[in-house]
Amino acid sequence: MKKKLTKKIAVITLGATLIFSSFGFKSDFFEIAKQIEIFTTLFKEINMNYVEETNPAALMDTAIKAMLADLDPYTNYWNEQDVEAARINNSGEYSGIGATVQVIEDALLIMEPYKGYPADKAGLKAGDKIIEIEGIKVADYTDDVGELLNGSPDSQINIKFRRQGEIKSTDLNRSAINLKAVPFYELLDEKTGYIVLSRFNAKASSETIRALKDLKNQGAEEIILDLRGNPGGLLTEAINVSNIFLPKGELITTTKSVIEKYNRAYQTQKEPVDTQIPLVVLVNGRSASASEIVAGAIQDLDRGVVVGARSFGKGLVQRPKELAYGTQLKITISRYYTPSGRCIQSLNYAERDEEGKAIKRTADDYNEFKTRKGRSVFDGGGISPDVKLETSEYSNITNALLAENTIFDFATEYYYKNELSDPESFEFTDADFNSFKNFLKTSNFNYQTATEADLEELLTTASQEGYEQDILDHYKSISTTIDEQKKEELDNKKHEIVSLLTDEIIKRYFYKEGLYEYYIDHNPEILEAKSILNDTQRYSQILQ
Repeated sequence: MKKKLTKKIAVITLGATLIFSSFGFKSDFFEIAKQIEIFTTLFKEINMNYVEETNPAALMDTAIKAMLADLDPYTNYWNEQDVEAARINNSGEYSGIGATVQVIEDALLIMEPYKGYPADKAGLKAGDKIIEIEGIKVADYTDDVGELLNGSPDSQINIKFRRQGEIKSTDLNRSAINLKAVPFYELLDEKTGYIVLSRFNAKASSETIRALKDLKNQGAEEIILDLRGNPGGLLTEAINVSNIFLPKGELITTTKSVIEKYNRAYQTQKEPVDTQIPLVVLVNGRSASASEIVAGAIQDLDRGVVVGARSFGKGLVQRPKELAYGTQLKITISRYYTPSGRCIQSLNYAERDEEGKAIKRTADDYNEFKTRKGRSVFDGGGISPDVKLETSEYSNITNALLAENTIFDFATEYYYKNELSDPESFEFTDADFNSFKNFLKTSNFNYQTATEADLEELLTTASQEGYEQDILDHYKSISTTIDEQKKEELDNKKHEIVSLLTDEIIKRYFYKEGLYEYYIDHNPEILEAKSILNDTQRYSQILQ
């Protein structure tokens, strides 16, 4: 009953609340006042007269979220807990158990325990499902249950969790958590330095500078900067990281909006560390936002070679706006553009298809731009690398496997069935891949192609028009053919799936640090980057 009520309230209030996103800029003030008054009186009457007890805060939260869902996924309402979480993310410091978690149906799924922090010391593993925190059942907690894991340093917390069907309990002491922007760097050979930049928090540029200087002192004459999987963060840090390799005064990105005051150009403000050292930047489909700003600037200014796969395409700029009672509105105000003029944003949320999904441009609609040296680069969202590798790409089926945690779940099963003492000896074999395919058959993995969605719609329409029986046999035949092709697609995309499975399995045994060590001699992108850097002629030709 409550869920139906909140959905109705959301629909009723959507039109009235939409005006807040453009208050003072685009709307008629009389119309704004009118709609606010309608909403206020409606909200009051429901809370005063509805047949059952209502929760005003829950109703308002539903109305706000329904309004923002009609815009883009990055324009969000933040309550006090969300504001604090954003502060922690940007600073990289907080007090808790030291693990990334994901909310699932009735539990908190541990995605990764950080080495040496409380969760790790207490023996918690990736794949464990926290079901109770200090006597509070996760399934019964309506607010942000993840906040229960945080608290003051040295405070004790009891956790009950489910592992491989067995219920376990543990006590641990929270501690200060320091999330490094650069979790790993190393001299790969006599002259190749490797730096992993995993997030653009307030420490991103300072930690990158420290790593670069240390590597140069060790003899590094060329650098690989790994931005794969980096979701972005602070714009200022994206400028500062670019500034490490680019001169003072260089244009890094511009922001454009229909609102004049948000049209800005961002340039480097400091003296660089090294503008000459050969540079390769690694990106993939999970490199987003600030990562794309850095990669785009390096590419457009011909400062280095970009290797991997097209980046995510998150080019919408958000700014927090203070609201009442410590809450905020994180609102999209503009779009990012690279120095050559390319828009980073991939999806157009202003234009949607029949299912309400944002439209993505096709290659036929891409526009050509020129780098400083006259190389052709194209828009279309994200940064397309100079050297593309299949192992960096994420096809539709791979994205579906990631979205449903299927690769993660298989790694969990693998961990409890196999021993691994040395990452150097690990190889994901053909037999392992067949085990993975069998695992998919027994799991709830469901990958629907666009063709299947269209066929379902066709069958529904045929049923409404009385033709269902006539086409049902054809539908079944086509569905069988598609199922066979989907099985083939798993094999066709084996290279990218195996790469992700290998990463997840190595992390289970040896943490992120062990994975980076494994990368040095086994990762295709790093090996390709080294090959490019060690071939001066090839490096120069790519940038000409």
